[in-house]
Amino acid sequence: MKKIFVACGSGVVTSTIAINKLKEGLEERNIPEDDYKIGQGSVGEIESNAAEYDAVLVTSQYESDNVQIPIINGISLLTGVGADEVLDRITRIIES
Repeated sequence: MKKIFVACGSGVVTSTIAINKLKEGLEERNIPEDDYKIGQGSVGEIESNAAEYDAVLVTSQYESDNVQIPIINGISLLTGVGADEVLDRITRIIES
């Protein structure tokens, strides 16, 4: 099971929307919910949680040299522009 950490500025509002869009997109790609787990938090929690996850999806600007897993910009899940690329990348991570 792959684990994705979804983060936004506060850890509540936009990350919740992104999680819903992520789940919808993965369902459309026939990825069973048993194949992944989603965690949620703020960007301030990314570094302390990164070791427990396979990727981070952020809905705000975030960069770190201390995080050794993929950091994926998830703003497109909110806007719809480029969402397929993000969903394809996460699908590849889950299926790897």
